[in-house]
Amino acid sequence: MMLIASFNVNSVRTRLPVLERVLKSEEFDCFFLQETKTQDQFFPEPAFTEWGYKSYYHGEKSYNGVAALVRNDAEVSFGFEDGTFSTRVLTLRHKGLTILNTYVPQGKSIDHPDFGVKKEFFAKVRKVIEREKDGLFLWLGDMNVAPEEIDVTHPEDKKKHVCFCGEIRKVFADTRAGLVDLLRKFHAEAGVYTFYDYRTKDAVSRGIGWRIDHMFASEALASHARECYPCLEPRTWEKPSDHVPLIGIFEL
Repeated sequence: MMLIASFNVNSVRTRLPVLERVLKSEEFDCFFLQETKTQDQFFPEPAFTEWGYKSYYHGEKSYNGVAALVRNDAEVSFGFEDGTFSTRVLTLRHKGLTILNTYVPQGKSIDHPDFGVKKEFFAKVRKVIEREKDGLFLWLGDMNVAPEEIDVTHPEDKKKHVCFCGEIRKVFADTRAGLVDLLRKFHAEAGVYTFYDYRTKDAVSRGIGWRIDHMFASEALASHARECYPCLEPRTWEKPSDHVPLIGIFEL
């Protein structure tokens, strides 16, 4: 069995106590981070080494940042092939798998120039998928899109939201075409979320959230998937991220 996780930590240094509890709770093979918000010289690599993980990371001060924590050495690169988005994209090749870890730009608003950047990002992801989709391929991370109405609380109020408007949902569907939505493979019900806004009191217990963190697998890899689920408990701990870990279990 292989355990793979994705987690937008919203500052890796702030979230170290949370990460320690999560990483010690299971034997993860690969644990991917987004929004690490730290320059490389300040990444807390010694802590992860102490907990049994080798770290690969690239970030910047206060914004962005991606990382991978693995049990063994892996082949890792940052950014797309053209060199863009180096602190938002990490590609890892490990034990026959190719895993793309992304922190997709939020876009700010549908009339902001960053919305175009978000769509450009997805176009670059699509090129990767076209190249990798016939192998054991996994695309995961914070993708800043809720694909369907069941993926957000009160969808009727969010039709113009940059993470839910019809245009970005169409772009997202086209980007991931041919891949399997692993969470929906195992959990078809509404109300399964990965993001709970700090501004919403008792968001977890009240079930008010978004599903914007995802795992999409090639058909070849999806056949090996045994479970995929969000782990809600860390969102209830002291000083949590506003996201929760998304965990996939594979039999390879």
